[in-house]
Amino acid sequence: MNVKEILNENKFVFKKKFGQNFLLDQNILNNIVALGNITKETLVIEIGVGAAALTKKLSEKAKIVVGYEIDTTLKEPLSLILENYNNVDIIYDDFLNRDITEDIKKYNYKNIMVVANLPYYITTPIITKFIEEKVDVEKIIVMVQNEVADRFSAIPGTKSYNSLTIFLNYYFDIKKAFIVSRNVFYPKPNVDSAIVIFEKKDKKTMVKNEDMFFKLVRDAFVQKRKTLKNNLKGYDLEKIEKILNSFGKDINCRAENITINEFAEISNNLD
Repeated sequence: MNVKEILNENKFVFKKKFGQNFLLDQNILNNIVALGNITKETLVIEIGVGAAALTKKLSEKAKIVVGYEIDTTLKEPLSLILENYNNVDIIYDDFLNRDITEDIKKYNYKNIMVVANLPYYITTPIITKFIEEKVDVEKIIVMVQNEVADRFSAIPGTKSYNSLTIFLNYYFDIKKAFIVSRNVFYPKPNVDSAIVIFEKKDKKTMVKNEDMFFKLVRDAFVQKRKTLKNNLKGYDLEKIEKILNSFGKDINCRAENITINEFAEISNNLD
């Protein structure tokens, strides 16, 4: 029985609230797995197991796959789909409510990779969770809507560049790997997706006070169409102007034209 037959046999109903669009194209699945450089010493955390098409491919490369699936109605079909894969453990719960370190402490592994096919609204909270819980993740490979992928990997001076771009790029080197057509999903979504790779930075930007740095960035983008002069009225504008001048810029720039290193320099020189 193939995946579609198993889902139909178990009267599985796709749920829009979970963003359920299952990728079954074998070539694309192989390409995603290849991006991870997964070995038999790797623990892979998969968020959003779905119909386990990707899970099966990951298990062939990894030491262990720990999958999180919020939809408990998938228990029965997944027990059939994964019956011959004994290095896969599925946790049926909302990933955001879990203690990741606690969940993986019983396994022996050398490195951690994360793979996820996510609805756009939950991607940032999930990546933030890994940051906040200080899980030593080597690489995160996510599939998101293509326009969201552009936001994650945007460069200064582009429309997609925003405070989220800076927050994520502070911790990771981010690149868009390839676009995935909406036509290879079951059921077919309304938009194309893209695969994005987040690779842990060996050396982060030097920031004296991270809380101040991230607040500065958020405030700078609070009204994206306005200049720094307007958005940062509560700060020492003379000091900011002086630092911007050293980079050949001024206080009338918009935040989208300021690099992560320039924001760091401003933050490091504010009291």
